[in-house]
Amino acid sequence: MHRTDLASDPAAAKERPWLFALLIAPTAVIAIGLVDGALSYLLRKQGVDPARGSEIVALLGVPHTVYFLWCPIADFWMKRRTWVLTASAASAAMMVLAFSRTSLASAWAVRLIFLSFCLGLLVAASCGGLMGALKSEINRRRAGSFYQCGSLAVGGVSVFALVSLAGIVSQGTLGWVVAAMIALPALAALALPDVSTPSEQSFRATAAHIWQEFKVTFLRWDAIPYTLLIVFPMCSGAMIGLLPALAADFGVSGAQVAWLNGLAGVLLTAAGSLSASLIPVRVRAPIAYLIAGLANAVMLGILALGPLRPAVYFAGTALYLFTIGACYALFTGVVLDFLGSSGKSGGARYSIINSLGNLPVAYMAFVDGRGYAMWGARGMPAIDAVLSAAAASALLACFLFRRALQPAAL
Repeated sequence: MHRTDLASDPAAAKERPWLFALLIAPTAVIAIGLVDGALSYLLRKQGVDPARGSEIVALLGVPHTVYFLWCPIADFWMKRRTWVLTASAASAAMMVLAFSRTSLASAWAVRLIFLSFCLGLLVAASCGGLMGALKSEINRRRAGSFYQCGSLAVGGVSVFALVSLAGIVSQGTLGWVVAAMIALPALAALALPDVSTPSEQSFRATAAHIWQEFKVTFLRWDAIPYTLLIVFPMCSGAMIGLLPALAADFGVSGAQVAWLNGLAGVLLTAAGSLSASLIPVRVRAPIAYLIAGLANAVMLGILALGPLRPAVYFAGTALYLFTIGACYALFTGVVLDFLGSSGKSGGARYSIINSLGNLPVAYMAFVDGRGYAMWGARGMPAIDAVLSAAAASALLACFLFRRALQPAAL
C-alpha cells in the first residue's frame, strides 16, 4: 500500500499522532484504572468479600474480549471523532450513576459500570478507525506508540488517584472524579482532523462495500501469518500480573514489589511504548514486533536462569516491563498493518483484530502457572520465554523470506 510521507502531503503533517495518547484515555481509565486496578480495593473497602469482588471484576472484564460484537456501530451515523466524544460522555454519565449507588457491589452499580465499559470501548474502536485513516506510515507507527503509552500511563495514574482519594472523598464524589478522567481527555478529538463521514449510499451498496473491505483484510493468504502474529504467545504480557507472585521466591519485599511493579512499572512500560516510535519506519511493523518479542523473551531468560536474588528480580522485571511496552506499541502497528486503510469498516475490523489479541494474555497466564507448578519459580518465566522465542523465530523467518507478504490495500 502506498502512503504519503510528511514532506509530500501537508494533510499528513496535520495528523497529530500524539493526540492518541489522550484519545485512548477514556477506555484506559475504565479498563486499567478501575476494573483491573482500583475496583477490587474499593469493593474490599466497602466490606465486600474478596471472592465476591473477584467475581465482579471478572464479569466486568468480559466486554474487553467481545467488544467487536457492538463496536462496528462506530463506523456508522457519525464521524469517528464524534463517536469518541459521544461515547466518552455517555460512559462518564453511567459511571456517575454507578458511584451514586450505596454499594458498588449492588446489582445496579455493576450493571451501570458494565454499560459504561461497553460505551468506553466504542472509543477504542473509533481510535482504531482513526489510526487506520492516517496517511503517513510514520504517523501510524507514532500513533501506535502514543496510543499504548497513553493507555498504560493514564491507567496507572488512575489507579493511584482512585485508591488515594478513596479514603478522602465520598463515593459519589469519587464517581465524578472517574467521570472527569473519562470525559475530559476525549475533548482532544476536536483537535484531530477527521475525514470520515456517514455513508450516503443505500444499505445494499454500503453492505457490499463493507463486505469487500472485510474480504481484502481477512480473506487472503497473507491474513494467515498476520492472524498468527496476533494469537501466538510472544509479547502477550501475561507475566505482568504474575511477576509480583514471584517476588517472594527472589527474596523481594512487599514494599519493593509495590514500587517496581506499580508506579515504576507503569513508567517503564510507557517508556518502552514511546521507544518503539524511534524504530525506522522502513522496518516493517511485523518484523519490528517479532524482534521486540525475541528481546522480551531474553529478558524473561534473566529470571529463568539467574540466581534467586533480589538484584536478578529487579533487573529482569525492569527490562521485561520496558520491552513489553515496546511490544504493545508495535502490536498496534501490526494491527494497523493487518487492517490496511480504514475505509468504511475500520472500527469493526480493528475491534475484531484487537479482540483476538487478548487471547494470548488469557492462555499464557494459564500456561505460565503450569510452568510454576511443574518447575518452580524459574519454570514460570522459562516456559513463557521458550514458547515466545520459538513462536517469534518461526514467524520472523516467515515474514523475512515471504516477499509476497504485503499490507492490505483498499
